[in-house]
Amino acid sequence: MGKNAAHIVWDWNGTLLHDIDAVIAATNASFEEIGLPPITLERYRELYCVPVPRFYERLIGRLPTEEEWQVMDATFHRYYWVMAENAGLALGAKQLLADWQAAGFTQSLCSLAPHDLLVPLVRTHGIEQHFVRVDGRIGESNTGKAAQMVSHLAALEGVPPEQVVVIGDAADDAIAAAHAGAHAVLYTGGSHSRASLEAAGVPVVDTLTEAAELAGRMAGARPSNGSVV
Repeated sequence: MGKNAAHIVWDWNGTLLHDIDAVIAATNASFEEIGLPPITLERYRELYCVPVPRFYERLIGRLPTEEEWQVMDATFHRYYWVMAENAGLALGAKQLLADWQAAGFTQSLCSLAPHDLLVPLVRTHGIEQHFVRVDGRIGESNTGKAAQMVSHLAALEGVPPEQVVVIGDAADDAIAAAHAGAHAVLYTGGSHSRASLEAAGVPVVDTLTEAAELAGRMAGARPSNGSVV
């Protein structure tokens, strides 16, 4: 990894995968299980945060009980993973991944989606070859991303954190990046409102094209093939 190299760590849900409709439908199915009214996309983006139980606390004024959490979590995933199979990639994502790789840079995927479900879905979209590493969540789903990001970057050989830019759709992606010593760019196409993303104190963009271009500048990227990132 040379001094002019750059590495992007992509988030999956809400970033590369345009799955917000599936998320809202699965969330409302889980709410119905414990008698909560449905939530709109706007309200979801205003309140959403991780760990997910904190999101429910914002919504209902208290943390869910352990029994409620188990019911909601199981219901969400049961509905979500059926619908996620029909979700497409974000606009331009596939070409962006190919272009970044063609420019001589590396990229990886770090997601809180369960690893055993994430990998087959990435393969289905035909983009696995663009990543040097794909890491999904192993273990409980009520934790944040910071520790996972540290482990992910540690597993990337020869990639110094200062040349890494995390691109995600949630404030938690920025927190995880800072925890690991990396940069971050946040994208408005997923789970958060622009206002909540801007509160994270990192650049916020409306397209993945903008995110990749900004990531290249932040990491000091100089394409090996002379192309423009």
